[in-house]
Amino acid sequence: MPTFIDQLGNKILLEKNPQRIISLVPSQSELLWDLGLRKEMAGITKFCVHPDKMFRSVERVGGTKKLDIGKIRRLNPDLIIGNKEENEKDQIEELQKEFKVWMSDIYNFEDALEMIKQVGIITGKESEAMQLSQQIGTTLPTIKNIFNGNKVAYFIWNNPYMLSAKDTYIDYVLNYCGLQNAAVHLSRYPQVSAEELKKIDPDYCFLSSEPFPFKESHAKKIQELMPRTKIFIVDGEMFSWYGSRLAKLPEYLLKLKKEIT
Repeated sequence: MPTFIDQLGNKILLEKNPQRIISLVPSQSELLWDLGLRKEMAGITKFCVHPDKMFRSVERVGGTKKLDIGKIRRLNPDLIIGNKEENEKDQIEELQKEFKVWMSDIYNFEDALEMIKQVGIITGKESEAMQLSQQIGTTLPTIKNIFNGNKVAYFIWNNPYMLSAKDTYIDYVLNYCGLQNAAVHLSRYPQVSAEELKKIDPDYCFLSSEPFPFKESHAKKIQELMPRTKIFIVDGEMFSWYGSRLAKLPEYLLKLKKEIT
């Protein structure tokens, strides 16, 4: 029986290619769809909104942090795919007692490309996954250090204000493309006060479209706190999704650079 090891070191035994897959992470759901596993997808979360056809046709099993365990049991998957950061440990451990669960753990592009390859192997789509990872791996260097070390505060939440700081995938993406994270002295996803934001004094503020959907009205209020700072609403999926959407990242960042400069 083939043995697969996920990115947390867990061993998963599968007798054959999975026929009923539940994905608990938006970016990995999109990846499964793009790899051609459309008939095999038995469940996704309510946040797995891309592509639209998948969102409208595949059963939903709650949110990434609040899974409907009962519905997952009724769907009876032969493979569940989750992520350490996006899913709750206690719920994953509960599922692992009953199902085969493969977990990703992503901090950088290397982790993301390895995840794509491993998901392809465990689902019987190795060739497709290798082709995709090679395509992404070839294009990512085109955005290496395209910015000039400008300091950016990356907002993920409003009221209270929360930033993406060090030890996050978003921080890695910012640094890779040549931006300096203004919250690098903080860890993970800290809350910050208006006074703390003034002290940070970044060159740019990126207001992410997710998980909080920042709008121009929010940008105006933040601009009052930091009148010197240039503020942009950015596509949060581009900065935080690490599946097949990575193929679209270079074009997006090159366009963003033109907008900023």
